Amino acid sequence: MAVLTVSRLYGSGGSEIAEIVAKELGWSLLDNAVVDAVAARMGLSVAEVRDREERVPSLVERLTSAMAMGSQEWMSPIAEAKRPTDEQLIEVTRRIIEEAISRGPLVVVGRGTQEMLAEREDTLHVFCYAPRKALIARTMKREGVSAEEAARLVDNINRERDQWVRLHWERDRRAHENYDLSVNTERLGIQGAADLIVAAARMRFGKS
Repeated sequence: MAVLTVSRLYGSGGSEIAEIVAKELGWSLLDNAVVDAVAARMGLSVAEVRDREERVPSLVERLTSAMAMGSQEWMSPIAEAKRPTDEQLIEVTRRIIEEAISRGPLVVVGRGTQEMLAEREDTLHVFCYAPRKALIARTMKREGVSAEEAARLVDNINRERDQWVRLHWERDRRAHENYDLSVNTERLGIQGAADLIVAAARMRFGKS
C-alpha cells in the first residue's frame, strides 16, 4: 500500500496542495472528511470534533474531564455528559485512517497521521511550511481578515497543533527529521510544491 501524509503549518496551503497531489496521483484524499467520519462514528456533532481536533484542551476542559471521571454523587451532572476523551477521539481517527488505507493509495492531511503512521514502511511523510509573514498573508487572503487577526490565527492554531502532537506523541511537529520531504510553499508556490511532492511520491512508490 502507499500512503502520503501531509503535515502543515496553518497558512501554508497544505490542504490545497494535498488536494492537487491526490488528483495528480489518482489517489484518494482524506482531509476534512475525517471530521465528519469521526463525528458520525462517535455520535458527536461535527462542530465539536472540529473544535477539538489538533488542539490541547484548556485547563477548564481538563478539570471538567477529570471531574466527569469521578464517582462522587455531586459530580453526576458532569458525568452524565460522558464527553469522550482526546485519546478516544484519536483512536477512532486512527481506525478511520487505517480503513481508508486498506482501500487503496491515500493522501491524508494532518490529524497526527505522521505520528500515527511513523512506524509504517509504506509511507511518504511531507511537511508544508512557510515563513510567518507568508503564512499571515495567505491567511488574510483566504479568510478575508485583517493582518492582526490573521497573525492571531496563525500563531494560535500552529501553537495548538504543536502542543497537541507533543502531548500525545512526545514529538516535535516541526522537526524536519520526522519527514521525508519538507517544502517551503512561499518559495515554490502551491503548484510548484504539489509538483515536487508528486515527483517524490512517484520516485518512492513508482508511477503506477
